Amino acid sequence: MSDPLIQVDESGEDLTRVDQATPATAGLSPAEKAATSEEHARLAEGALVRADDLVAGYVPGVNILRGCDFYLQDGELVGIIGPNGAGKSTLLKTLFGLIPVRSGSVTLRGEDITSAPAHRLVQLGVGYVPQNNNVFPSLTLEENLQMGVYLRPKSFKERFEYVAELFPLLGERRKAKAGTLSGGERQMVAMGRALMMDPSVLLLDEPSAGLSPAYQDEVFIRCRRINATGVSIIMVEQNARRCLQICDRGYVLDQGRNAYTASGQSLMNDPKVIELYLGTLAKAQ
Repeated sequence: MSDPLIQVDESGEDLTRVDQATPATAGLSPAEKAATSEEHARLAEGALVRADDLVAGYVPGVNILRGCDFYLQDGELVGIIGPNGAGKSTLLKTLFGLIPVRSGSVTLRGEDITSAPAHRLVQLGVGYVPQNNNVFPSLTLEENLQMGVYLRPKSFKERFEYVAELFPLLGERRKAKAGTLSGGERQMVAMGRALMMDPSVLLLDEPSAGLSPAYQDEVFIRCRRINATGVSIIMVEQNARRCLQICDRGYVLDQGRNAYTASGQSLMNDPKVIELYLGTLAKAQ
């Protein structure tokens, strides 16, 4: 009887021993392979922000993140896309310590920040812009930005000048009440306030949600401009195609885990990502 572990060519020569075990990455696309735990551990070495095997959820016994890995290198703009309920915003809130971590870890420059309180993360250089209720409507634009620098009030003038250069509207209408602004203008105030503490990392949760197409483009342009000043950005976005166009690298989350990661351009052209997550609009592009 022939040995099933032996391969023989047609001439009967060059017998080769073949391992019975099939590699776990066999048949995976490069973007799928990069999302595996093994590749994550290799690629995330020395990352600015790193999350390993995160399990987290809002209520006891219900996990939204189910072993999610993530990393952000210094200077990157990383986009997170995926279907509704995949855990995109949950991942962002977990990185910022707003959702209990049941297992796994988050590090910033190698320092453990798992479930660290928001004020500590702000001091360490992490800014967060939530999707909703992200301005103080009864306060002026200037007062909103003062709230962003409450830990370092003496730096207000310098930081206000920096933010007003990025968002000229904030300087022009600094005495206007935030509650009188449009949705797109409020988004600028929220992003400006997060930048007041001179963060090295900015977390953006659905920055284009509910905005007109013109304001959506404006937000994405501003994100690239902020990133160009040296701020590393993690952006969760429903506008997947536009997000992948501007990001250096993207993650596709599905059912609480990272399913794919690659450059934005690679994900836009990945047949599986197009079919499962981007739809016919992406094909038309």
